[in-house]
Order: sequence, then C-alpha cells, then structure tokens
Amino acid sequence: MGVHMSAIRKLLRDNRGFLVFLLAFGLIRTAVADYNPIPSGSMHPNILEGDVVLVNRLAYHLKIPLTGIVVARLGEPLRGDIVTFSSPRDGTRLIKRIIGLPGDVVAMRDKRLIINGQAASYDALGLAAESEGLLALRMKETLGNRPHDVQWLDHRVSAADFGPVRIPPDQYLMLGDNRDNSADSRYIGLVQRHQLIGRASRILVSADITGNWLPRFERFGKGLYD
Repeated sequence: MGVHMSAIRKLLRDNRGFLVFLLAFGLIRTAVADYNPIPSGSMHPNILEGDVVLVNRLAYHLKIPLTGIVVARLGEPLRGDIVTFSSPRDGTRLIKRIIGLPGDVVAMRDKRLIINGQAASYDALGLAAESEGLLALRMKETLGNRPHDVQWLDHRVSAADFGPVRIPPDQYLMLGDNRDNSADSRYIGLVQRHQLIGRASRILVSADITGNWLPRFERFGKGLYD
C-alpha cells in the first residue's frame, strides 16, 4: 500500500503543472468561455454540422464553476442572439436563436413571425440544395434592426403556425434558423434564463463531417453576426 501511495504522490508531483493546467482549463470552460461542436443542421444556413462555435459564458451571468448556480447577472439577452442552453425537456445542450423576450407577444403565421403586433420582414435570397434531396428557400428575416438568414424546406411538415404567446418574466422563445428542421420552443417549450449557458459569437474551426471530413478553412474565425 505504501509503495502504491508513493508512486501516486510521485506521479502527481511530476505532473503538477499539467494537472493545474487541466483544472484551470476546466474552470474556464465551465465559467468563462466554451467551445461547442455542432452535430445537427438546425441552424442552417448560418451554422453547419461540423462547425465548432465559441461561446461566451459571461455574456448573461456568472455561475459557480461546474454548477448551474447563478451568482450574478452580467448582461441581458437580446432578440437575435444565438445562444446555447440546456433543453427544458431533457437537459440536452442546444443552440438556437432568441426570438421572444420576456413580455413579448409572439405569433407565427405561415412561417412568418409577428412580434408585439409587428410582422417581421422577409426578403428572398434564393434556393439551395439540402440533404435528402430537399430544396431550401433562403430568406433574410429582419426583426427590428437585426437581420439574419433563415431557410424554409420544401415539402417538410413543421409547426408553421402558433400563438400568440405572451412570454413570461425570465423566459425566452427560441427558434432554429432552419425553421422546418429544428426542435426548438415550438416543441420543447420556453427556456428559462437560468438554463442559458452563453452567447455564441463566432466559428472557431469547421470540418465537413457529413461529407469528406476535410477542413472548411473559409469558415475558420467567421463571426456569427457579420
């Protein structure tokens, strides 16, 4: 037993610097900044499978590392922010766009959003090929002064109408930009503020994981709000 303990102590002593680095890295990832690989296409055309996005965990609140306990609010989520959060249904980490803020009244009619009685504007960008032989109609959706691209899939059944829904305090309505292929608030419900993890800011690296697995260098460092 003594020999084993001596070996363990020697191992810890010889690798002290590396262990401190691992601890610091873990604390930073859980409290300050994180990176998230994207496994699905729910945020097409802006975020693709194989993208790895940088997430600012201090955008909205400070949490005790390795816990979900909020100790301070640092900023307010804004409509149009792309955020990571824990699903209210099963705790899975998801990435979507904030559409409805606390106090908003949100409705969707034939895939078009209406927020507080004001219809969002849509400008057609053209057609693009998606997986499974589907065609995507890409649109520039403008909510207030924050435009972003979305897409609608041809012949894909989804929740094209809902509401109006009034968003309660400290809750948010999330939608994927790939409106016909996203498990978002239409299916999992509203997201509470404490379930927010952070604000995604840019793509760190990217690889074509649905094709040849080659790096997509043109996406390295790409901002999500450019």
